Amino acid sequence: MIDLDLKSRIPIYEQLIDRVKQLIIQGVIKPDEKLPSVRSLAQDLTINPNTIQKAYRELEREGYIYSLPGKGSFVSEVKQNENNMKILELTQDFQRIVSELLYLGASKERLIRMIQKTVEEGRKKDETRD
Repeated sequence: MIDLDLKSRIPIYEQLIDRVKQLIIQGVIKPDEKLPSVRSLAQDLTINPNTIQKAYRELEREGYIYSLPGKGSFVSEVKQNENNMKILELTQDFQRIVSELLYLGASKERLIRMIQKTVEEGRKKDETRD
């Protein structure tokens, strides 16, 4: 379920954070579902448990998961107030990326096609979850 590229220049903990976020966003991991323990995931992925712990701490800080002492880490419920803050943050990132793409020569039409493709892929994933 969680695949990491150990040869990538992207740090392992960042790959883990991105992969868990992706699984949550796609609905593969549901709210209140228990995540693998640090120890078991470290064994499965053959990486240092401290790396897993670092990723889990960051996911918790960002509001994607929560921890219960002695019980483990679980996927958080979606909270509208926190979502609004995250939407604002991602919108700013999006605007920065679009500006950079335009500067590098990407056309407006190409960007629109990319957005439409992403939206369609999201709808398909939503349909398969239902």
